[in-house]
Amino acid sequence: MKKIIFLFAMLSSLVIAQAQVVSPTTPAKKNNGRITGILTDSKDLQPVSYASIILARASTGQSVAGAVADDKGKFTFANIDSGTYQLTLSFMGYETKIIQNIQVNTNEAEVQLGTIQLIPGANVLKEVTIVAQRALIEEKVDRTVYNAENDISNRGGDATDVLRKVPMLSVDLDGNVSMRGSQNIRVLINNRPSTITSGSIADAMKQIPSDMIKSVEVITSPSAKYDAEGSAGIINIITKKNTLQGGSLSIDAAAGLRGSSLGLNGSYKAGKMGFSLGGRGRAGYNTTGSFQNSQITKNSVSEEIVTNQEATTNNNMLMGRYTFGWDYDINKNNYISSSVEYGLRNFNTYQNGFLIENFRSNSLMSSSLRDAEVKDNSGTVDVNFNYTHLFNKPQQELSLLTLISKNNRTNNFQNAIYNNDQSAIDSYFKNINESANLETTVQLDYQNPIGKTQMIEFGAKQILRRVSSDYQNLRADASNAYNAVFANAFNYDQNITAGYLSYTLSTPSKYSFKTGVRYEYTTVDAAYDNAANTAFNLSYGALVPSINISKRMASGNTLKLSYNRRLQRPSLQFLNPNIQAANPLNITVGNPNLDPEYTNNLELGYSTFIKNSSLSVSAFARNTNNSIQSIRDLAGADTIRTSYANIGQENAYGMSVFSSINISNKLTLNGGVDTYYAVLDNKVSDPVYNASNAGLVFNIRAMGSYRVGNGWSFESFGFYRGGQVQLQGTQGGFGVYSLNLRKDVDQGRGTIGLGAENFLGKSITIKNALNTSVLSQSSTDVRNNLSFRFAFSYRIGKITNGQDNQRRKKSVKNDDLKGTGDTGQESGGTPLGGAPAPAEGQRPKPQSPVLKPAQDSTKSPKKEEVKPGDLKK
Repeated sequence: MKKIIFLFAMLSSLVIAQAQVVSPTTPAKKNNGRITGILTDSKDLQPVSYASIILARASTGQSVAGAVADDKGKFTFANIDSGTYQLTLSFMGYETKIIQNIQVNTNEAEVQLGTIQLIPGANVLKEVTIVAQRALIEEKVDRTVYNAENDISNRGGDATDVLRKVPMLSVDLDGNVSMRGSQNIRVLINNRPSTITSGSIADAMKQIPSDMIKSVEVITSPSAKYDAEGSAGIINIITKKNTLQGGSLSIDAAAGLRGSSLGLNGSYKAGKMGFSLGGRGRAGYNTTGSFQNSQITKNSVSEEIVTNQEATTNNNMLMGRYTFGWDYDINKNNYISSSVEYGLRNFNTYQNGFLIENFRSNSLMSSSLRDAEVKDNSGTVDVNFNYTHLFNKPQQELSLLTLISKNNRTNNFQNAIYNNDQSAIDSYFKNINESANLETTVQLDYQNPIGKTQMIEFGAKQILRRVSSDYQNLRADASNAYNAVFANAFNYDQNITAGYLSYTLSTPSKYSFKTGVRYEYTTVDAAYDNAANTAFNLSYGALVPSINISKRMASGNTLKLSYNRRLQRPSLQFLNPNIQAANPLNITVGNPNLDPEYTNNLELGYSTFIKNSSLSVSAFARNTNNSIQSIRDLAGADTIRTSYANIGQENAYGMSVFSSINISNKLTLNGGVDTYYAVLDNKVSDPVYNASNAGLVFNIRAMGSYRVGNGWSFESFGFYRGGQVQLQGTQGGFGVYSLNLRKDVDQGRGTIGLGAENFLGKSITIKNALNTSVLSQSSTDVRNNLSFRFAFSYRIGKITNGQDNQRRKKSVKNDDLKGTGDTGQESGGTPLGGAPAPAEGQRPKPQSPVLKPAQDSTKSPKKEEVKPGDLKK
């Protein structure tokens, strides 16, 4: 705890020092004069975010204050003396505009300049090519956004490749995702849930092609509007979609040493109605490797039994995701949208020449050889329908959101066991596990601004979840005629009723407060088909508060402080009583009697801009009680059994640092470090099974891009995941890296690219260790992941900018299961006046364009002078 207090103190001192720096041109005298306005693009009427505004005295031209427009293009000057002023407004790529003769009288109401349109500079457009590209990483009040579509290396992979590049996230080689060291996260797709993530998040991420991902949002402090689930936070994956008028068709393809993909997407929007249809499939192959495992167990008379295992491995997979979407604007105040999505995942894992040898007192007791095969196939259907009503009062709205999501999964394994002299197959052992998860969700949300600086939101939600798992074990002799050994079925029904209330306040001094409370009541009914297993039911309620406070300083720097309480319900992966025994000496079985775990999160963050660079620093503390942890014990003399229980406590104290540096218009560097100190304790009184562990964990990532010119660009990426601290051992670290080259063709309609991954070595090696009083284990996992890849994409169609696309696209979202493992921002408005509230549903902020020199550019953008009476109201 002392470590996190020290981190908070350092950040607080930094912020206080920043706040104490007063510009010599800022008036010391505090008066009540105010000037407000909103900047928009004259062509598409979209806000011009982060433009510079200088306030000067008209008589002398002396600057008295400066400001930066917020995400919505809004700016405010407060505490201004009476007098006559002029404003100078500028932003790269636009003509500089000067507004003269602004009269301020402190005895009258504020001067409202209304909407001010900035005109793209004619000279600028002639002299340069402007590539309107958002920054790769964006820091917002309540989330960090990674704009995956701007990363040319995200071609031909899946979502796990994308998530490795996102600050605060870590992904192991099996695809298990963690946020600041915790796998207790909830993953949303386009701000709504899907049953593909209700089991294994690692499996779900392999199902989403990387080419479909527009951006990834990391929400570490969700408001009361989000479900209480996801103790570490929420990951929201935004897929690409069409929001423009007209029709378009795009094709994406990639082929490489270990995988290929093909995608086709079409969309059409005319007037009030829009359609989209498309999908992408991906095949993985030639993913080879090996593993070695050595374990020592003690039998009832304390004799040590040493077991060695080794095998070669190979993985093949076929993934796909396909979507049909429809939206219709009934009138200016009412619109509806609907979509149907289907995803499939077929994953085959092979362990060939799986040799098992047992030793006692250095003498070989037994030896066996087998081939193991695991088939993990699933299909998911998501159907949603949404209706939104906009009242005449700005930002007052009501929405109804519905979702039906179903996932069917088959997870089987088979062992082909050789005879004693290992010359021929003597018998077979098979496990068949068919599971299904059906979720039905209805959500109602209402928001209403109070004046210009406040917002109130409330809503209700109902989730009906029906889960089943049918499993059986079978054996066969060499003739491959199977007989059932054991069979059962587990049915798990869960109902969640929730309601929330949220309040937002923005002050003229640029403070934003968002607080809320959410209550969720859960009922569970579980039963087995086999009467030998006892049915059970339970119910519990949870009150979950949250508070977010932010302060935006005149320089554009931002300080934020947040607290929230979260809970984590166990998913089917942790509940399923089916025994997974593809490796007969390392089996896994779920625990259907698990309760939820509860987590308290505290975070302090600070972001600043230094010339052409940005820096974001955050410190956090996380405390989890009733933690769901894996426990390992002996089943027999030499078999390690892994299960789960609500035991112990997890604490983590850490910080994240991320920086983006624009060295020039061509070269950009991004990088960051996530580190935390983990403390784990299972609080078990039995000295045989009591366990605790602690240690420092870190992740490092770096990215760089260089635009050569004439459509050519390079991009590189590197990531290192440090060793992980586990309750009963450690997991080794590993690193990945890539280099990519891209060429834009046909005036930007198409691209071709080449990529190489881990090309300096053939494989990655990870060493893991497990130690308890009754067993110890060391393992080495080798993955051959050197890869080369070619990618191609092309877009055809005529599109134009529609002016009615500023409506926020809403969707239902379930954030409520512990698993492994139209933007998507939280809908809800920002009050009309004062400083910006937490960013929700806003247009992404424009970034400084990338400028490509033309033949000769020596001219400066011209200045346009106007008077307040010339402004568009």
